Formats: sequence, C-alpha cells, structure tokens
Amino acid sequence: MKELTIGMDLGDRRHAVCVLNKAGEAIEERTVLNDRESIGEWICRYKGATVAMETGTHSPWISRFLEELGMKVYVANARKLRAISTSNTKSDKADARMLARLCRADVELLSPIRHRSEQCQRDLVRVKVRDALVRTRVNQMNSVRFLMKSLGVKIPSGCKASVFVKRVREELSEDYLELVEPLLAMLDGIESKIREVDKQLEELAAKQYPETERLKQVPGVGPLTALTFILTLESPDRFPKARDVGPFLGLSPKRDQSGETDKQLRITKAGNGHMRRLLTNCSHYIIGPFGPPCDLREAGLRICERGGSIAKKKAVIAVARKLSVTLLALWRSGEDYCPVKEAA
Repeated sequence: MKELTIGMDLGDRRHAVCVLNKAGEAIEERTVLNDRESIGEWICRYKGATVAMETGTHSPWISRFLEELGMKVYVANARKLRAISTSNTKSDKADARMLARLCRADVELLSPIRHRSEQCQRDLVRVKVRDALVRTRVNQMNSVRFLMKSLGVKIPSGCKASVFVKRVREELSEDYLELVEPLLAMLDGIESKIREVDKQLEELAAKQYPETERLKQVPGVGPLTALTFILTLESPDRFPKARDVGPFLGLSPKRDQSGETDKQLRITKAGNGHMRRLLTNCSHYIIGPFGPPCDLREAGLRICERGGSIAKKKAVIAVARKLSVTLLALWRSGEDYCPVKEAA
C-alpha cells in the first residue's frame, strides 16, 4: 500500500479520487461523499498509501482525518498548481489524476503546505469571527452615510466606530433619525458583540498563549495582533530563518527576472490576509506622528525620505515585514524587546 498514490479533488458534496499503482496506472477512479463515514469506509482499503489534495475549505479537517487513519498526506498549494488551474480540459476527475501523478513524480511539485492543529484552528476561528463583525460594522456605518447623503444630510466624519451611533443620534433630527434607527440599533448590537469577543480573546491569550505578553512589548502591537500572529504561525520553529516569515505572510515583492530584466513588482499578498492587515496597521502607527523612537521607525522614515509618489507605501510594507521578523525573533528567543539596538 505504501507504493500507491491517491489524488483527491475536494468538493462540497463529493470528492473525485484517483488511485495510481507503482507503475503509474490508474487502478480506481470514482467519487466519494463528503462525510467522515464515506471517506473512512473507502480509504481503509488503501491504509498506508500517500494522498495528495489541494488547499481548500475542507482540506484542514480531511487531511487531519486521513492522517489519523494512517495515511501520508500532502496538501498542495492551489495558487502554485498552474498545471491544474490553467488546464484546457479541467474537470474534477482530471484534477484528481493530475494531483496523483504530480505527487508520484515529485512531492515538491505540489509546493506542499502544512495545516495547523485543530485546537489552533478553533482559536483562530474566534479571531476571524471578530474580523467578520468588524467588517459588518463598517458596512452598516457606510450604509447610514450613503442613505443620509442621498437626502442631503452629511454625517460627520472622523469619529471612532465605537462612538459613531452616539454621534449620529446627536447630529440628526428626529425625522431623519427615525429612518435609520434600525441600522443604528443593529450597530449597537454589533458593537456589544465586538467588545464581548475582545474580552474572550484577551482571556484566551492570557491563559493559553502567555507568550503574547512578550510580543506586546513592541509599540503598536496589541493583544489581537500578538494572538493572531501566534495562531497563524503556530510554532516559533516553523521557519529555519526568521526572515522567511515575510514571504509566508505575502509581504515580500514578486519576482519576474529574465536576462538583464528584473522588474520591480508589488508584494505577493500570499498567506493570511487578516494577519497582513494587522501588521500594516501596526506599521502605520510606528512610522506615524505618535510612534515612539525605535529602529523600526527609523527604517521606515529612511524609506520615506527617498521621496516618490509611493515612498510612504513602500515604507509601510517594509516596516510591516521587519515587524513580522522582530515578533518571530522575540517569540523564538524569549528575550525582551529592545527598541534601539546598541552599536557594537
């Protein structure tokens, strides 16, 4: 069974599977229902085989489930499998067959990734729930602004989201306030839920992830950023070098070099987008007017001094990338944060 290779193209209802023997011949091609009982009943006959699948909504729990059954599982990075995404004869059956053949030829062709543990995944869901609540709050606030603007009423800008409802109720007259009161009541409920989730996340960080206290020593890094960083990476030893965390979070530029041409491109934006946004928010504070003196701030200001239309944007990304390296180094070494590195 160790000589068999199985390709699985995951779907919401059914999975297309292809089993290859040692000679590369397909000995079985079929579909399997998307539930633990059906997958377990079918895969048991191939216990010990190698399984390849693409990243997706179901890949975390299915990969963990198959590993518990004794399978060797590789989860391919779907962003890098051009042989599948750009195929002219793309189908679930063909995708499963291609995954099996790529895995059989060379596992590195899959650019395999590693899913986090189930407990870490559960804790990260709480962070994503908060992000969804914040996005909903922003959408409702914009709805109030747009609806009032259509009537010639301008909602004051510049106020924090936590006091938006209070400010609107003070500024609008009763006849206008009656029109948007359902949205304001919804915003009150969302705000209370966000505060409740924030409290839960702080308790989670204090009890299960005490290392967040060390990361919060960096100016601009709060409990949410520290906790999300730890849950995203899961382990301080995930990368051989601390500098590898920047490309993992999509903060490094793309590369398109050929001959004498080496283009300057935007960042890849790979990995966790929420974590990347949190780091860029911290970067804005560090190089902003209220940022305290530190090496990170000095590095960002040097880039801003170069001038250019996008100098500030480059500085924000550069500081965010350096910040991710600093957080990983603090987590790995266990030392206290030193804002200014002393000269040798």
